[in-house]
Amino acid sequence: MLNKLCISKSLLVLGLLFGIGCANFVGRFFQPGRSWQICLGIGAFLLFYLLSSKMLSYFSRLYSRVEDLMDATSIDILLGGTGGLLLGITIGVLCSYPLSKIGGVGNFLSLAVFILSSFLGLKMGIRRSQELLVFLPQSSKKGEESLAASNHKVLDTSAIIDGRIYDVCLSNFLDGSLLVPNFVIEELQHIADSSDNIRRNKGRRGLELLGKMQKHPRINIDIIEEDIMEEKEVDAKLLRLCKQLAASIITNDYNLNKVAELQGIKVLNINELTNAVKIMVYPGETMHTCIVREGKEAGQGIGYLEDGTMVVVEQAHDEIGNDIEVVVTSVFQTAAGRMIFTRKVKEEKEFVVDSFQEVNLYG
Repeated sequence: MLNKLCISKSLLVLGLLFGIGCANFVGRFFQPGRSWQICLGIGAFLLFYLLSSKMLSYFSRLYSRVEDLMDATSIDILLGGTGGLLLGITIGVLCSYPLSKIGGVGNFLSLAVFILSSFLGLKMGIRRSQELLVFLPQSSKKGEESLAASNHKVLDTSAIIDGRIYDVCLSNFLDGSLLVPNFVIEELQHIADSSDNIRRNKGRRGLELLGKMQKHPRINIDIIEEDIMEEKEVDAKLLRLCKQLAASIITNDYNLNKVAELQGIKVLNINELTNAVKIMVYPGETMHTCIVREGKEAGQGIGYLEDGTMVVVEQAHDEIGNDIEVVVTSVFQTAAGRMIFTRKVKEEKEFVVDSFQEVNLYG
């Protein structure tokens, strides 16, 4: 508050001096009337004060933005960007020197080559910063040891909203630490503030789950402040972060899953884990299921196993609410999950007996 007051007073004093100077300058060369000279001085004072306030506010925001950018940028990106810029400047000087000897258009070409080389060197250094640090004799061994010991896993927004990651962590099937980037939490907050009721509930459920996981002593989860300023989309930031940390990603997003696999990132998909641990059944096996509703086709009844697998029973539409014994006829794997088609055991026995009698009769 005191700094703002001092800056405001300084601008007033400088504006007053600027207005007096403009009035004296105009009065010396053009000799207007006293009233015109005073009006001109007041106008110059107001113009200087308003413009300087706007410019000062703009530079203040720019300075704060630069500070935030420097705080969010990791040391490897700073070193890689600096090294790439120096290399680009060196290449630019060597390439632009022969062009500068041409004269005329050569001067513009040399300037363009210098700027392009510097820009490409900076971008290359930032993008390959992690790989450049490997060439350092000490950091390479430490980096390999830390990456091997860390075994980090980055949580995606879809995995957090899904909620099953909490039970998976408690089952002790995941080792290492879970990382939640700050930009994922911001995305959850945007979803929680959505006008759509369903999206709002999903966002709030995700935030509540994160708080629950942080409080649990058996779950190792960390919130990291690191951001990828070069990328705008959350998925692109997640992929870049996983590459920088050599971490795997936990997600239920199909598209993100495929893109991560193409880029060589290890993906842990909870949907695939759920399908992998479902009960395996084979044609000819018997089981018990409770019919809860009718199926789409005529005469079908629908039941479910404990893991949620749908069981379709033929000619069981009149068995709703009953627990019956069925025999598996076929199993189908669909995009939505596994479906088991069955027939009632009593009908299966009658079907076998009728077939046997029919063979004896016409055999």
